Amino acid sequence: MKLRLGTRKSLMATTQSQQVADRLSELTGRDVELVGITTLGDVSKAQLSQLGGTGVFVSELRTHLIDGSIDFAVHSLKDLPTAVDPQITIAAIPPRDDPRDALVGGVKLADLAPGSRIGTGSPRRIAQLRVLRDDLEYVPIRGNADTRIGKVAAGELDGVVLAAAGLARLGRDGEIAQLFEPDEMLPAPGQGALAVECLTGRPDLADLLSVLDDGRTRAAVSAERAVLSALEAGCSAPVGAYAVVDGNTLNLTATVVAIDGTGAVRKSASGPRTAAMDLGRELAAAMIAQGAGTLMGAH
Repeated sequence: MKLRLGTRKSLMATTQSQQVADRLSELTGRDVELVGITTLGDVSKAQLSQLGGTGVFVSELRTHLIDGSIDFAVHSLKDLPTAVDPQITIAAIPPRDDPRDALVGGVKLADLAPGSRIGTGSPRRIAQLRVLRDDLEYVPIRGNADTRIGKVAAGELDGVVLAAAGLARLGRDGEIAQLFEPDEMLPAPGQGALAVECLTGRPDLADLLSVLDDGRTRAAVSAERAVLSALEAGCSAPVGAYAVVDGNTLNLTATVVAIDGTGAVRKSASGPRTAAMDLGRELAAAMIAQGAGTLMGAH
């Protein structure tokens, strides 16, 4: 019997879901069919922050999991809410692709003329870009990667900033003018990684899907998401986090940046890979102690 994999219908989503399906079939011999699902985040023209954030891409897929019309789902991990849903299990986090942000356009950020227009729908990217170049205009945009890149080709924008991993999955990484290293721009927690979810009540399926799991990636993104979770009490501010596993040690860096780019708190910490979530929570507490709460507008 074929396993039904629920996915958003965008080219990005179906491409990454097909990669997961092919890998699962290769490792287990099970046939997988993709089931396309339209989410509110795909059809609404509103900015993500107005829709309630990243979860707008996730909830519809989870509804289909719960009603039994699909067996498992694949999400971009950075789209997952940090709040735990006891009905849902993240059965696998495959090896992470490039976590960095990328500028698509004619030239690097430093070479753009003052007043150039850069498109991105992410407050995190806008805030960090303003730290690097406060003389550019940052334009909030929505739409898939093709739509966004098309605005550069049409001359509406001088560049757009997207996730490098997504561009690579679409075969469009040849159009990248600049990759931002983490010391320039920290990625979103979980960026470049995928989450494979199924119902908690299906331990047999979770066990099957676990062949896709990569322990190093899971530890790194768990630390990053723990930072975000600990900061999210009243936080609509831009948060970036990135962790690297080196042997049994996990090195984590996180930042909270004022949306206008005028202030930031950035801290790093290291600890045992097995205590990834504790490390994330401790780093968030240290950031709050250094004034991150003021930047977040928290009380």
